[in-house]
Amino acid sequence: MLNEKMIQLGENSSVIRELFEYGNRRKAEIGEEKVLDFSLGNPNVPAPDRVTRSFMHLLEETEASLLHGYTSAPGDMSVRKAVSEYMNETYNIGCEPTDFYMTAGAAASLTITLRSVCREGNQVIVFTPYFPEYKVFIENAGGVTVEVPVRTEDFQPDFEALSEALSPDTAAVIVNSPNNPTGAVLTEESLKQLAGYLEEAQERFGTEIFLISDEPYRELIYDEVKLALPVNYYNNTIVCYSWSKSLSMPGERIGYIMVSPRADRRRKIFTAICGSGRSLGFVCAPSMMQYVAAMNQGVTSDLDEYAKNRQLIYEIVTGCGFEAVRPDGAFYLFVKSPSGDGKEFSERAKKYELLLVPSDSFGIEGYVRISYCVARKQIERSEEAFRALAADYGLL
Repeated sequence: MLNEKMIQLGENSSVIRELFEYGNRRKAEIGEEKVLDFSLGNPNVPAPDRVTRSFMHLLEETEASLLHGYTSAPGDMSVRKAVSEYMNETYNIGCEPTDFYMTAGAAASLTITLRSVCREGNQVIVFTPYFPEYKVFIENAGGVTVEVPVRTEDFQPDFEALSEALSPDTAAVIVNSPNNPTGAVLTEESLKQLAGYLEEAQERFGTEIFLISDEPYRELIYDEVKLALPVNYYNNTIVCYSWSKSLSMPGERIGYIMVSPRADRRRKIFTAICGSGRSLGFVCAPSMMQYVAAMNQGVTSDLDEYAKNRQLIYEIVTGCGFEAVRPDGAFYLFVKSPSGDGKEFSERAKKYELLLVPSDSFGIEGYVRISYCVARKQIERSEEAFRALAADYGLL
């Protein structure tokens, strides 16, 4: 018999992907230039030239059996050493190569980590709004998703709600900073408070509670905003990272898991991660991508392009009378629906060929997400459509 749950997942793809596919159909019908697709977080800024040169160097200078062969399951040790050295030099973490497990992107990092820390029926707390696939990953690990709201004025955690949600069944809390879909960055004050609540809960319940920090947008911050890393505030932190956004390589699938060197059972946690990766069939991360990542520590695409896009789309949207919180990071703008209904907002926007993702699947109602990692010309062309949409709502 087929697994009915997997059939349901296959039949009900993510809202983001559905909107993206709708956009592809519309482009075929009316022409690509006429569709203003802000649905997918697919970086439009090219990967750095240095990355391309890394590929060429590896292909020309490396023995094929090494370049395309298996690495150790946790990753090639020289790669893990390069990542460890960079993290220590940049963030003063005190980690070692053996704290790192290389993965096929952040999604693999999250699924492996959740399988490592969750037992059947354990609860995993997520702050709304959150990336919708978290729920899929949590349930696949046998866990139960517990949604905790944020303060909508600044999208920092609501700690009173967190306190009520923490229980003896809490296995983990997931944070994502900079955040998808809001672009919010957790402040140092928020992380200190979060660490305090989790430490108190661990002591009160006599359990381990892991803080899983999903960090694919770590480098994408603006306006001299200070990025505080959760691993520096809470011992039982596990970091899930990807080079997809920083190097504009989302399709290449390369990332890592890092266990905090200050975690209470550091080596046992890492052993569980190895076992989890094995159980899920992750033999090893793509070998050539591991070597490319190692050769490009601290390198990023031209992030100034996203900063310019952010400024332009924010001015257009707010200039039309829509409400939006100015994002401090990532490449998303979270816009409040004038009707209070995100789905209605998204559907009405389609009349003007604007593809905006409704917030309902992110665990919060009443907003849409705009991905501004698109060509500048598309943002410029969108102004007329946003003005028409605003007029439709009586804002202009």
